[in-house]
Amino acid sequence: MKFLPTLGAGLALTFFPASARTWTEAESGRTVEADLVGRTGEKVTLKRADGRTFEIAVASLSKEDRDFIAAKVIADWPSWRGPDRDGHSPDTGLLKEWPDGGPKLLWTFEKAGTGYSCPAVVGGKIYFTGERDGEAEVICLDASGKELWSAPIGDDAGKGYNTGWGGGPRGAPTVSDGRLYAMSANGDLACIDISGGKVLWRKSLVKDFGGTVPGWGYAESPLVDGDKLLVTPGGKDGAIVAMNKVSGEVIWKSDELTDEAQYSSIVIAEAGGKRQYVQLFMKQFAGVDAETGDLLWTSDWRQGRTAVIPTPVVRGDKVYITAGYGAGCKLVKIGADSAEEIWENKVMKNHHGGVVLVGDHLYGFSDGAGLVCQSFDSGERVWSEKGENLEKGAVHYADGMLYCLDERNGSVFLVEATPEEYREKGRFGLPKKTTLRDDHQGKVWTHPVVIGGRLYLRDQDLFFCYDVKG
Repeated sequence: MKFLPTLGAGLALTFFPASARTWTEAESGRTVEADLVGRTGEKVTLKRADGRTFEIAVASLSKEDRDFIAAKVIADWPSWRGPDRDGHSPDTGLLKEWPDGGPKLLWTFEKAGTGYSCPAVVGGKIYFTGERDGEAEVICLDASGKELWSAPIGDDAGKGYNTGWGGGPRGAPTVSDGRLYAMSANGDLACIDISGGKVLWRKSLVKDFGGTVPGWGYAESPLVDGDKLLVTPGGKDGAIVAMNKVSGEVIWKSDELTDEAQYSSIVIAEAGGKRQYVQLFMKQFAGVDAETGDLLWTSDWRQGRTAVIPTPVVRGDKVYITAGYGAGCKLVKIGADSAEEIWENKVMKNHHGGVVLVGDHLYGFSDGAGLVCQSFDSGERVWSEKGENLEKGAVHYADGMLYCLDERNGSVFLVEATPEEYREKGRFGLPKKTTLRDDHQGKVWTHPVVIGGRLYLRDQDLFFCYDVKG
């Protein structure tokens, strides 16, 4: 049986009591004795008696093994857009159509505070950030929606960034190996022990790394890759910083890259034999060497204006970027030290609701066009749909379906992820509207998350959990 060594990138494991058994590769019939450790996307991690840990694709195993995994494993969602930062949930067996009124509401938590953070879900616990009583916090809930603990990130009195659209933390937390990493809109970064909420260390993107708070506050979600923690303070001291995730000590700064931080989050790419970190800035996007932080390539993004927000989408050696305010979108082929533009157009002008790649097609909201299906290879529009509560919002993918959230009034709708045509399979509205947005212009901007058969939605202090497995 061919196994792949476990890598630190995108690791998202739920641990279980010992489950030693014989695993069988469906095609070859080869077997191995091992314990089930957990699941990461479409792979499971197994542990042999000698302690060595391996990953293997779920699809390559026997039906008996696959059924065992489905019964035992609830995959984790450790960070922004999931373990691979692609907005894809590993869930299967979800509802393909919603009943009138939507799926069953399991619980509501009403003390999430001010902010736009979506959750990380690890080991049955739910983690997100919010501002309560002038302090940015990490809040931990159990699976029933009960608050277990909270931990401070830093002060958040709405100073130092534009709060006309609402205060509070913007980015999602990241969980790795028992530690959580979260950032406030003012650039305070905290490492927290998830067993009880103890703060292990803190850094400031402004004071420690020379960054400048963007106009609407730092909105990045920290990235963990192996033993490294990556953030984007921006500025002349190095736009991207890699730290040791345990100690917080600096490993390197990308001092050849000095752009000011925008609102996007770093993604990992493998191209030309190089592992690299890709980040989007106002007038360019760039790749740096994962080991050294050396600048590998840049690609012009001259049309960037006002705010550049969506996370890049990576497939192999190709990277797709998009932004709103009329900017448009672009596909680039990258190498070890090069970036070649494949196409550029304005089919997708995504403000901040994100884009997901399913097969050979991209899905997301484009300013003025509604929900758009776009060809990844050519950039051509395949279809678009616009109508009541279908104008602008966020998109998430799970089990062949798009979970779409309208930003204006919180309508949620289920759409088949198919290039054939727009096919809606149900919609519902959030049961309650927050009062925290009554005195500012912010909308329902927290991205949906589906994991473990549950749909998590948030409108500022109101956090909702739905059963979408049925």
